[in-house]
Amino acid sequence: MILLSGDTRKNRFYIQTVAAAVAVLAGGAALAQATDTLAKVKASGSITMGVRDSSGALSYTLGDGKYAGYHVEICQRIIANVEKAAGRKLEVKYLPVTSQNRIPLVQNGTVDIECGSTTNNATRQKDVSFAVTTYVEEVRIAVKANSGINAIAQLNGKNVATTTGTTSVQTLRKNERATGVDFKEVYGKDHADSFLLLESGRADAFVMDGSILAGNIANAKNPADFKIVGEVLSVEPIAIMMRKEDPQFKKVADDTIKDLVKSGDMAKLWDKWFLQAIPPKNIKVGLALSESTKAAWAGPNDRPMEDYAKK
Repeated sequence: MILLSGDTRKNRFYIQTVAAAVAVLAGGAALAQATDTLAKVKASGSITMGVRDSSGALSYTLGDGKYAGYHVEICQRIIANVEKAAGRKLEVKYLPVTSQNRIPLVQNGTVDIECGSTTNNATRQKDVSFAVTTYVEEVRIAVKANSGINAIAQLNGKNVATTTGTTSVQTLRKNERATGVDFKEVYGKDHADSFLLLESGRADAFVMDGSILAGNIANAKNPADFKIVGEVLSVEPIAIMMRKEDPQFKKVADDTIKDLVKSGDMAKLWDKWFLQAIPPKNIKVGLALSESTKAAWAGPNDRPMEDYAKK
């Protein structure tokens, strides 16, 4: 055991105190940068976009690490303006996310902007922020065309698929038309997996956003084997997600979206991704622009789903 003199102990205490203070300051700086995306990407020279493998025409994989879709292209437009704000060209990295990990990856700084099919709701707004709404979704039910299922009541005793980490089955259970309807939930790890449950007969129905259902049906081996049926279960604002308390980055995103609407380019993007043939199979999703989405464009806002339910 080594005995320290009084002066040595004081020096050691001083050094440890200074080191601790430096660590706290460094941690604070890292935290500040984590919520200042413009500073983060300017320093690193890169920005990470969270994308989905099978979120219909909103965000999907082309293979070989390439992604496309309505939200992917909108995010590319946002990133072009982020580059202007940061004053440098940025390397764009694409990171596939799931319904389960998308929010944690945005929170911890792994993903800078999430460009998938995320519903903006009050619970999620406690953890992340959303750009102004780009698309208002209707949650529906997809079934096999020969199933005989046309309404919620006919799901009694059936297996209903949805994707882990999404709100769709909870929405179905809360729907007044589902009162007394007893069905079993089966889960896919992503939207393609959930659709496969329906396609293979392991599920009798797939409950999800209408655009995702339409996109998966369009890309099925035999699209005519499936149909979207039943009542609209809920109306949900779908938006691009980012970290909380980052007003400068959010402003770039919001202003980009507002400019796209004002210039007419947003309507052109809708036509491109939902009404025209899209790669890789050159199939049309065939999803018309809804009045709810038109209204969201006319009055840009980041209101959560709960506000829509009150109307």
